[in-house]
Amino acid sequence: MVTFCLIAGLVLLFVGGEALVRGAVGAARALSVSPLLIGLTVVAMATSAPELVVSLGAALDDKPAIAVGNVVGSNIANILLILGVAAVISPLRCHPSLVYRDGMMMVAGMVIVTALGFYGVIEHWHGAIMVAMLVVFIVYTFWSEQREHSGSAKIHADEAEEVPSPPGGVTGALVLLAAGLAMLLVGAEMLIYGATETARGLGVSEAVIGLSLVAVGTSLPELASVTVAAWRGHAEVAVGNVIGSNIFNVFGILGLTSSVVPVPIGAEFIAVDVWVMLGSSILLLPLMLSGARICRVEGAVFLGGYVAYIGWLYTFV
Repeated sequence: MVTFCLIAGLVLLFVGGEALVRGAVGAARALSVSPLLIGLTVVAMATSAPELVVSLGAALDDKPAIAVGNVVGSNIANILLILGVAAVISPLRCHPSLVYRDGMMMVAGMVIVTALGFYGVIEHWHGAIMVAMLVVFIVYTFWSEQREHSGSAKIHADEAEEVPSPPGGVTGALVLLAAGLAMLLVGAEMLIYGATETARGLGVSEAVIGLSLVAVGTSLPELASVTVAAWRGHAEVAVGNVIGSNIFNVFGILGLTSSVVPVPIGAEFIAVDVWVMLGSSILLLPLMLSGARICRVEGAVFLGGYVAYIGWLYTFV
């Protein structure tokens, strides 16, 4: 039963996440929302929906280790696992303007999570400030890219173009959107139950399960979209998707979750995990700013680093 819940939860999160993204983007297109705004908001929020549903559900179920582990682990997986896979498929290069603004916002989010880890809890007012920072960042980004027509504006617009519209116009999009949300809600409950029981069965903490199994499961929509973008040779879209997802994970998911219920951050996260998250984010910036590609060999190194991190989790934690 536990294995069934775990697998079914992961499948529902993946399928539901894909349906939610296609439905949300299709509805936005039908309402004549600009591709830039769709890429900035709809795609980023929809691809992060599995993390939001799982983290909020875990926090409300008094399982904060899964809620925090999901976000921290997803951010680590986004860079080391997902960008690693994408770089192995097709070498990655990113427009510097995207990294200067979005990349620095991503690193700022990691620094905030690290600082709050030492504080010990993300309280209501912390969450409210984080959500407000996200809103201001989106508004500023949309305004500046409309005004300057920078290279990053094209990347955000291309993120929206990567998502195919569902058939049936607005009606079809709304049906797909509702179906995706329903699958996410059911899948999140099944995954949280399966993850908790799996942790007990393996004799590991809920934090370890959240950082690994749950994090990878909720990152499946990002993995799918980034892999497709890399396969099509749209490397900049892949990088932009990961950076945007990491920003939403911190400011949107942890911000919204802690706005509803305070989220304690266990001391186990401060020992290594937040530093891996922060370090991998900082490592990404000079590679992107230099204009150098993340080649296949470096992608393989990223993947090796992720495997080593997961091995460490299950060996020493």
